[in-house]
Formats: sequence, C-alpha cells, structure tokens
Amino acid sequence: MPHIELPAGLPGIRGPMAFSPETARPLNDLVNVLLRTNAQRPESGLTEGERELIATYVSSRNDCFFCQTIHGAVASHHLGDDDWSLVKSVKSDPEQANISSKLKALLVIAGSVQQGGKYVTPEQIEVARAEGATDHDIHDTVLIAAAFCMYNRYVDGLATWAPENPDLYRYRAVKVAEYGYTHEDHYMPPKLR
Repeated sequence: MPHIELPAGLPGIRGPMAFSPETARPLNDLVNVLLRTNAQRPESGLTEGERELIATYVSSRNDCFFCQTIHGAVASHHLGDDDWSLVKSVKSDPEQANISSKLKALLVIAGSVQQGGKYVTPEQIEVARAEGATDHDIHDTVLIAAAFCMYNRYVDGLATWAPENPDLYRYRAVKVAEYGYTHEDHYMPPKLR
C-alpha cells in the first residue's frame, strides 16, 4: 500500500506522476533525453536498447522491481530479446552477458555510480575509453545511473504498486518505443487496467 494517497490503478512511477503533474513533466523530459536517441543528440554513441539496459542494471542493483522490469521490457523490445534472456543475463552477470565490451565497461561505471559517485575510478574510465566509449557515452552512462537511483527511490520510497504480469510491461514497452515516456493513458492495456 502506498505511503500517500495515489491515484488508483497506476503502477510504479505513474501513480506519483499523476499525483504531482508539475514534477512529472521534468522527470519525463529527463528520461526521454537520457533513454531515447534523437536528432538533437547526434553525438550519442549509445542505442536506445543500451541506454535501457543501463537503466535496468542500475534499477536491478537498487532492487526496484517496477523500474527494472519496465526498463528491461523496453530494452528487450529495442534489442529483439523476446524472452528477456539478455536482460536477465545483464542483471545477473553483465561480464558474461552477450553485449559489447564497451557496454560491459560502461555498466561497471554505472554500478559504481549506483554505489556512490565517488566510486567511479579513473581506471574504469580508461577501460571504457579503450573499449571505444566517448566522453558523451561516459557522461550519459553516469547521468542515467544517477537519475535511475533517484527514480528508483521515488518509486520505492512511496511504496508504489508494481504489477507482476509481464504482459503489462511488454505492452508498455511497445508504447514507449512508439511515443516515448509520457503520462498519457496508453500506459496500460484496457484489459489490464
């Protein structure tokens, strides 16, 4: 049960966003900039699937069920990972996951940010650069990891509801890929509302 009275039937971050639309707008704007690639950020070297994997990994380390599941579903959608096996492997052992060496190095940095910003070391940055990460990739990884620590704590700090039905997350992943992150009502399929 949520710690405050949130609109009924809205899972995860959707409840607090409906409760406080004035804070929802900048939070949605930030997540769209961080997780979606677009023409306004041509220097971005990370795909949407990779960005979602970073968010998923950090959310998993923070034990935020809703965020790791929704962002894992979106990552799976972008990466063609229909059974979520890649996402599961990244969450359990990214070093053994079937991802690029660059992304593995960036996940080390993201994991360090999740512990605390001062855990990122010059050696981790050098390894990421040696694997092809640009300054923009490193910047975005650190900011995604930092932002998802905030999003995870927002969701869990208010004790929001997180459905277990994977079909909800799969449905939302398709909508996010099409529309981006938004507070619109297409969040949940009618039969799951």
